[in-house]
Amino acid sequence: METVSLANHFLIAMPAMADPNFSRTLTYICEHNEDGAIGIIVNRPMELKLAGLFDRVSIPLEDEQAEARFSGLPVYFGGPVQTDRGFVLHRPAGQWQSSLNVSDSLALTSSRDILQAMGSTGEPAEVLVSLGYAGWTAGQLEWELSQNAWLTVEADAAIIFDIPAEERLPAAMQLLGVDFANLSEVAGHA
Repeated sequence: METVSLANHFLIAMPAMADPNFSRTLTYICEHNEDGAIGIIVNRPMELKLAGLFDRVSIPLEDEQAEARFSGLPVYFGGPVQTDRGFVLHRPAGQWQSSLNVSDSLALTSSRDILQAMGSTGEPAEVLVSLGYAGWTAGQLEWELSQNAWLTVEADAAIIFDIPAEERLPAAMQLLGVDFANLSEVAGHA
């Protein structure tokens, strides 16, 4: 049986999600294949701001535009895997040392060169920086979907980059025409 890729889709945690790492989260799936899946939680900002992260990794925000654009943005809890490592979800995709192109315009990069470019040129302009990511082993995400742990919907990058974090989950639900408040915590199987 061929695996249907959920790359460039949102995972919407169902209300009964017991894992506190994923309760009430919206996760953007960056890669999904027979080996597993990788995603970034896009609605869990941390108290740490990008200015603080750039300071920690000794990358100056040299450009005035870069400082104005990035310094006040939050760093996100991207998931419980490798929480000491940074990941940049961005558009345009560009050419970086360690990138995973998710779509024609969107990529996930984990190399330092993108942070250096952000600090010196202010580009790429649209970014979501996280510490950690969400990961699933082979078949794990499919099993969780069969247990009604998640809803899925094709992603809209505007939800990631153009609206505040607290509005992202309801906005993704609207893509399905569903109000999160109307979802039941009890799932059934036909």
